[in-house]
Amino acid sequence: MIARAGRSRAPAKPTIAGKPPRRRTQAERSDEMQQRLVEAAATVLRKKGYAGLRTDEVARAAKVSRGALQHHYPSKDSLVVATAEHLLRASLTRGQNRAASAVAAADPIDAIIADGMEFFLGPDFGVVLDLVLAGSKSRGLRDQIYAHARESRLGVEEAWLGLLVEHGVPRAKAEKVLWLTISLIRGLAVRALWQRDEALFKSLLDEWKLIVAEHLRAYTHITPKTKGAPR
Repeated sequence: MIARAGRSRAPAKPTIAGKPPRRRTQAERSDEMQQRLVEAAATVLRKKGYAGLRTDEVARAAKVSRGALQHHYPSKDSLVVATAEHLLRASLTRGQNRAASAVAAADPIDAIIADGMEFFLGPDFGVVLDLVLAGSKSRGLRDQIYAHARESRLGVEEAWLGLLVEHGVPRAKAEKVLWLTISLIRGLAVRALWQRDEALFKSLLDEWKLIVAEHLRAYTHITPKTKGAPR
């Protein structure tokens, strides 16, 4: 009998000191799958919102079976809550990292504004706001979204408060300046719903930097980063 020629196997990948590569644990595979699913859900939510989200579309975007999605997130609301948590935690990490890197900055208000503009005028704030509105019909959904938003935004604010205090601003004064700055940015985010004028927004925020620098002159020296004359 003539033996059939089998397919040649590819040579094994070399390993360090002859040790086989470490196999991922079940928990690691589960975490990776959940990451894929919430990122796919975020993509769909940015395009279609909560009302237009369909779990089968999320499964296709993540390139997994619908059964795999339902194993991790058995309901639409469990998926969107996990997605909101993912987006808000990412925002918290970005804000904390930005605050840490701005310790030596000549204009800490500029860094605060940059972080606020990225979040409130970025696509993810729209996603979270849409989920909050969807929660008006589901108290459980609303309360979970609120809890994640509170943890994220208060964490970011605490990082920026620490930065201002480190620059010599008393905490009570720093809280007022931070609240006013964030409120101004949120107001521009609402305005952007019907009039998104980037040049005007930039001009208004430059004006605010000058006002804050003068207001805090007794505590710290801030050199505002502005471009051009106020409009």
